[in-house]
Amino acid sequence: MPFKPISQKFTDFVIVRDDSRCINCEVCVRQCSYEAHYWDDTRQRVSFDSSKCTGCHRCAAQCPTSCLTIRRNPSEFRENAFWTPAFIKHIYKQSDTGGILLSGSGSPADKPVYWDNLQLDASQVTNPSIDPLREPMELRTYLGAKPDIAAFEETAGTFRLKGEMPPQIRLEYPLMFAAMSFGSINFNLHKAMAQAATELGIVYNTGEGGLHPSLYGYGANTIVQVASGRFGVHKDYLNAGAAVEIKVGQGAKPGIGGHLPGEKIDEEVSRTRMVPLGSDAISPAPHHDIYSIEDLLQLIYAIKEATRYRVPVSVKIAAVHNAPAIASGIVRAGADIVVIDGFRGGTGAAPTMIRDNVGIPIELALAAVDNRLRDEGIRNHASLVVSGGMRCSADVVKAIALGADAVYIGTAALVAVGCTLCGRCYTGKCPWGIATNEARLKKRQNPDVAARRLANLIRAWGHEIQEMLGGMGLNSIESLRGNRDKLRGIGLNQVELDILGVKHAGR
Repeated sequence: MPFKPISQKFTDFVIVRDDSRCINCEVCVRQCSYEAHYWDDTRQRVSFDSSKCTGCHRCAAQCPTSCLTIRRNPSEFRENAFWTPAFIKHIYKQSDTGGILLSGSGSPADKPVYWDNLQLDASQVTNPSIDPLREPMELRTYLGAKPDIAAFEETAGTFRLKGEMPPQIRLEYPLMFAAMSFGSINFNLHKAMAQAATELGIVYNTGEGGLHPSLYGYGANTIVQVASGRFGVHKDYLNAGAAVEIKVGQGAKPGIGGHLPGEKIDEEVSRTRMVPLGSDAISPAPHHDIYSIEDLLQLIYAIKEATRYRVPVSVKIAAVHNAPAIASGIVRAGADIVVIDGFRGGTGAAPTMIRDNVGIPIELALAAVDNRLRDEGIRNHASLVVSGGMRCSADVVKAIALGADAVYIGTAALVAVGCTLCGRCYTGKCPWGIATNEARLKKRQNPDVAARRLANLIRAWGHEIQEMLGGMGLNSIESLRGNRDKLRGIGLNQVELDILGVKHAGR
């Protein structure tokens, strides 16, 4: 038998230290939460263990002399197109531990990214473009059910809507911060999202971990979530936000529940989630009061009663093959917003095999759901929101052209505050102070600084969206929604083009 488990011999990353520049200051020792760097008493210098490196790059970023470089391990297995190194390493690890493989972040699986095969169609002469610097460009949108017919009355030259509109969420940008629960990320990040959302005139989602009491003041810019574990759910919580979201499924782990390890449940998380300190918080796969659309209808209207019909109710599902039929049932059950989460959605913890092999791309699910609701004549009865893999403003514009009213961003928001997608969120040792509740580590995130970075990101994307709208000859985001004639496919087969509802480039 080898002296060490074979999995430790074939590490993903290697640490390269330039000894001529290293001053043994031990900054890397203090910065690495995975203990890949350590002080060697025998040699009286800093040393390292590459088998513990996750590729987060925290040490290299903080090194005062720039003596550290993190590289992919150059040691390679024999070439085999079927037995790739990832599968071999997975087997080594599972034969060591006897446990399931866990992963954080989104799926890195090499599968088609349809955003990259869609091009926006620009205006030229007969339909001239619009200059967003000199002409008004409307990014504001409203989420919620819309009436079939809008009746107006005129009084002294002013038009007013007759009757009452269903409750709406007003967004100054077609963007929202996605559901990331208190516990999976820490309070500093929740506060940062709340501050940024308030400043921008958008909303953030609490995720399934409840709402910290100090954040109730941001309620007008908060969506509170009700998941299968019902963590932190009570009357005041339901009435604290601008909307309530029922989480049925999640793109990173369709068909299974959630699991927040006890190591991440400190006193504040315990109190907010209403679970014992240090105990695992496990969400069951199904809601044990929802086994049919009729059951979902009961919960939707129970929440509407509890909130006195003041706020819209949303239902979130994972992108799966029968999402259009499910979405139709959700709308007919009274939901005001339908959220679809694609398989590239991020997560704090998911079984690796589930994350990488279950669910479908959000682009296909979005187009199919939008088509189904339009065909049934109920598209205006609910808004459509998508999440799971929005990397840039162009992805957002393409999503809206495919039929979305707005999008959630989660991973992009975390990258904005320092995340390097090392995928070890479930350990609670996030070196960037994001997916951790350790006092020493979470101090690395200043909520005010993080809020400023989040606001900068949304504003930057907003400017780019206005530029793209102007280039298409449109002056409002509402004019783009479901306008698939503004999209053209490249390198897609006819089946894919038919599902997406777009023409191939050149047609």
